[in-house]
Amino acid sequence: MDAAANTLDDRPAEVAVLWLTCGLSCDGDSIAMTAATQPSLEDLVGGVLPGVPRMRLHHPVLAYEVGDDFLAGYHAASRGELGDFVLVVEGSIPDDTLLTEGFWAACGIDPDTGEPIKMCDWLDRLVPQAWAVVAVGTCASYGGIHAMAGNPTGAMGLTDYLGAEWRSRSGLPVVNMPGCPVQPDNF
Repeated sequence: MDAAANTLDDRPAEVAVLWLTCGLSCDGDSIAMTAATQPSLEDLVGGVLPGVPRMRLHHPVLAYEVGDDFLAGYHAASRGELGDFVLVVEGSIPDDTLLTEGFWAACGIDPDTGEPIKMCDWLDRLVPQAWAVVAVGTCASYGGIHAMAGNPTGAMGLTDYLGAEWRSRSGLPVVNMPGCPVQPDNF
């Protein structure tokens, strides 16, 4: 690789981070992120760190937008219109194949069908487009307490859902960041 080609000027001005919290969890990892200090969430979103692109955060707990306006970024990403983005998944993944009707977890309404968009459907739409995929917290990483024997949801971690051989568009496996909640500065 040409060393001159990899300069700070080559970094993107902004990186989109789409955060799914519609898995089975308490959203404790989302709340923990608000306590990060090195760097703070505000520093990342504000783009004040030299050499670090500004983070454009799409997060259901921290967003100003609501309803269709909030989901617009997720729909654009699922259609491949958002460019490179990092998908962060919080919460264990329910096994919808165990159901004959209904769903375990969902976020938003599909404009084409009028039905709730299930967690697994969001994953199936977004994961193939993501530059990187991060499982934040023990639930998303390994299934957490929801994955205990006897739980009717059949919950699992993201790597179990995608398969151990799965790779993102950048060639990375799922990045697991376990913790209950994950330590915010480590994340």
